[in-house]
Amino acid sequence: MSEITLVLEAVKRGENQASEQLLPLVYEELRRLAAVRMAQESAGQTLQPTALVHEAWLQLVGEGGRSWQNRAHFFGAAADAMRRILIDKARRKSRLKHGGDQWRLNIDDLELAETTPDDNILLINDALERLEKEDPEQARVVVLKFFGGLTNLEVAENLGIAERTVDRHWACAKGRLFRWIRS
Repeated sequence: MSEITLVLEAVKRGENQASEQLLPLVYEELRRLAAVRMAQESAGQTLQPTALVHEAWLQLVGEGGRSWQNRAHFFGAAADAMRRILIDKARRKSRLKHGGDQWRLNIDDLELAETTPDDNILLINDALERLEKEDPEQARVVVLKFFGGLTNLEVAENLGIAERTVDRHWACAKGRLFRWIRS
């Protein structure tokens, strides 16, 4: 059993200081996952991978009573937390009521893009929520690959399925998500 799994079991049992022992063990892996995910964000992104890891960590251990079955379950929960943070940030940025420093512009003088990067994240999230209802296993693959930045082999190990199954789920999910987003 890995050291991470042993500490996760200690957290599950409610042992004092177990979550403090967990952070140093998982920090570099979480930071790598966040860096991969943040590399896919727009160039003007203000959230840094370290901040994303810290926010996700606070969500993971701050809720109290959290227990993870194993390493894969923990990193899946971390990928979900990072996803929620990025979605919430995109939603905040896309709100019309968000800014107080508004000024009048002539709409005819503007060149408007169809969607901003934040709008794209929201479209992806909407499609992913639909996929979660229709095929939860494909949705887990998408979350771990897209939001967690894992390779197919890492996803297979985390979910306990064959890498070929991950390939099939990923290909099918991409097609479904693309169709839903495009429409």
